Order: sequence, then structure tokens, then C-alpha cells
Amino acid sequence: MREVEDDAVNQRDKDGDAGDTASRRKDARRNKETLLEAAATVFVTSGVDAPVRDIASRAGVGLGTLYRHFPTRADLIIAVYRHQVEACAEAGPALLESATSPHDALRQWIDLFVDFLVTKHGLAAVLRSDQSGFEGLHTYFLDRLVPVCTQLLDAARAAGEIREDIAALTLMRGVGNLCIGAETDPDYDARRLAAVLVDGLRRPD
Repeated sequence: MREVEDDAVNQRDKDGDAGDTASRRKDARRNKETLLEAAATVFVTSGVDAPVRDIASRAGVGLGTLYRHFPTRADLIIAVYRHQVEACAEAGPALLESATSPHDALRQWIDLFVDFLVTKHGLAAVLRSDQSGFEGLHTYFLDRLVPVCTQLLDAARAAGEIREDIAALTLMRGVGNLCIGAETDPDYDARRLAAVLVDGLRRPD
């Protein structure tokens, strides 16, 4: 009987340890997500050279937690880049489901795309010494986002809302060029100009 009780206690201890481990992993994932969101926000307002203590403070965590997840600034910037790419990629289909029209979904997605492009300002400078790393991220960016933009354009065309002669990569490059001014002028409104571009895709009445 004693052995049975001991076995039961040991099993409870193991279950408790497993629960604690799962909880710690969940907390670590949540901290990482919070840091990525905080870093993206700080990068938009202060650039990628912003003090890491500002990012940690905004995320509500200590510097030790930040460095545990992202040992170097380059690690953090690359992680933010990938995180933002995934957010843009996942937003496309969701917007097609929730927006009032495919064109409205495209417009909202382009707003997110503009925010992403502004966030990644300075990435090339950070990765200047690692050309292969930068090229790999650029390929990742194209592979994930061009199909999403294509899906949005195809839906708007099928609804008869936009013209036929614009490709996703062409539109994305155009939006990217409109974002260049935001790098040096805090009053430059890239979203507004991108909205004008998207409105220009509408079919003439």
C-alpha cells in the first residue's frame, strides 16, 4: 500500500513538473511575441538603432529576457522582419473574409505592407556584412508576400473592381518606392500616397 502511495506522489510530482515546464514555455513564447511587437513599434518611431532598453521597457520585460531571446541586435531585427512578413502574409486571406469588398481588403493590406516597409528601414545597413543573409531574407519576403498580393488583386479583378494590367510584384515595388521618403521625413505620409495608388487601380466607370 505504501508503494502505491509513493508511486501516486511521484506521478503527481512528475505531472506538476510537466505543467511547470509547459507554463514556462508558454511564458517564453508570450515574452518573445511581446518583444517582437514592441521592437517593431520602436523601430518605426526611432529606427533600428533605438536603444534596446526602450524595447524592453515597452515590452514590460527586463534586458536579460530580451538578450535571452535575441543575443544581438541583428538577431532582433531579423526576427522582427520575419514576424512582420508572416503577419502580412496571414492578413491577406483574413481581410478577404472580413472586408466589405476585395478592393477594400487590398487597400487595408497595402496599409499593413507600408507599415512593414517602414519597420524594416535600416535592415540593409545592419546586414551589409552578410550579403547572403540579406538575399535570403529578400527571397523569403517575395515568396511569402507576392502570392498574397496576387490573391488580393485576383479577387478584386474577379469582382470587376480594378483594372487587369497590374501584377502583384509591380504594385509592391511601386508602394516600396513611395515609402522611401518616410526614411528621412517624419511628416511624410507613405500610407496616404499608397492609398492614392490603390485607388488608381479602380476600373473607370
